Amino acid sequence: MLRGKFKIQTKHSVVVEIGGIAIEVCSTDDAFCAMLSARYAGFLNPDAQPTCRFDVHLVAPTDEIDADHDLQVSFDEGIWNLRRGDFLATWDPAVGRGVVRQSPSPYAIDSVLRIVHSLILASTGGLLVHAASAVREGRAFLFAGVSGAGKTTISRCAPSDVTLLTDEISYVRHCQDGFVACGTPFAGELARAGENLAAPVDTLFFLEKGSENRIDDVSSADALRRLMRNVLFFAHDQYLVDQVFRSACRFIQEVRVQRLLFRPDSRVWEIIRPSAGVAA
Repeated sequence: MLRGKFKIQTKHSVVVEIGGIAIEVCSTDDAFCAMLSARYAGFLNPDAQPTCRFDVHLVAPTDEIDADHDLQVSFDEGIWNLRRGDFLATWDPAVGRGVVRQSPSPYAIDSVLRIVHSLILASTGGLLVHAASAVREGRAFLFAGVSGAGKTTISRCAPSDVTLLTDEISYVRHCQDGFVACGTPFAGELARAGENLAAPVDTLFFLEKGSENRIDDVSSADALRRLMRNVLFFAHDQYLVDQVFRSACRFIQEVRVQRLLFRPDSRVWEIIRPSAGVAA
């Protein structure tokens, strides 16, 4: 028997469950798996049945992985191809398996997970929205806006009876009883993950900083235009693009959408409450 000449690489994995969708991430690199376990600590569920599994191979920059490469997401002969400057990935949704070649950066696997979740949500009536979200009195509130509109500010100012789901990317699923917002580990400027829980969506607010705290109504047409500008979807696939548009239209029909003009301090939360007549 030969001893000491060969090192057997053992593959480890973590199962990250976001919005009820579990994805298993596998690697032979112990340090990388430890980083994943710490990064997604509140969203690990080893007992969940994964929707898909990705084998991750950590590689140095090569001709395949070009740091200057812009994001591309394409579907060809049943396979999703994902590529950016720090990763190259393929995913076969029919068998639920994929491979990621990436730099050791945690931002690479973060991006792969976001893209895959956006594809899964698109096919099931949900949306990934560039918005903060939080739960108060059992109801979820989304706060969308362009960079600098105040998503981080309103998250930071939240009082103690508010639970933060995310300060950056809101995960919205469509269930039998309507739209539900789920917590995510994808952190923005606050640099902390949201809480791993879900609540029915009460209101989507489009944020604007101003000299007073005021809520204004928004027309359905304006609400749809603003929402579509904040939906995160990365694939140029016409069928799924149409699905996302239909989901956005349904969201506008079923959820209260308003404009929130606010001063950047905690007093704005005095006017953020569940809709009249809604039981907490």
